[in-house]
Amino acid sequence: MNGVTSSGAVWYLMRGSGVVSLLLLTTVLALGVATAGRLPLGRLPRFVTLSLHRSLALLAVVFLGIHVLTAVVDPYAGVGVAAVAIPFLATRSAFWTGLGALSLDIVAALIVTSLVRRRLPARLWRGVHWLAYAAWPVALLHGIGGGTDSREPWMLAATGAACGVVGAAVLWRLTSGRARGPAAAGGQLA
Repeated sequence: MNGVTSSGAVWYLMRGSGVVSLLLLTTVLALGVATAGRLPLGRLPRFVTLSLHRSLALLAVVFLGIHVLTAVVDPYAGVGVAAVAIPFLATRSAFWTGLGALSLDIVAALIVTSLVRRRLPARLWRGVHWLAYAAWPVALLHGIGGGTDSREPWMLAATGAACGVVGAAVLWRLTSGRARGPAAAGGQLA
């Protein structure tokens, strides 16, 4: 626990930004599924859910950046700069931190391809964007295995709620009449 107390503020910021990142990424994934599947969200027009999806994705990236930066700065975490991008290089909890790096790599690919979306073939962008379905559970496992609060009741509730939201969104997508693929949803995934 000495490492925790010597860098207490950074450690708390690291774990707090990780939890916020998980909740934001959960919301972004669910909104992406809703937007792509044209799920009516009350009286909100589709452009509102798409804008909300993009804005929350940007906010999630900010918190993810804080999480990664504080993990590198905190000596207790044992995450070097190389371990941020290359999975399984961390000196502490290499497997769980490696899952975080893998998820971060996928998110980085999503960001880069979204920034240059107009210059990419729609099929390539869509294919990379489908990786969001892999990034989320990998990030979730990173938090469950490497998170210091993963067994706390409040974190179990947050993890359960995140799984419930994503599970419901994916179940809706798979069972709705619109779930026959991206072409049925207007040819794109949010």
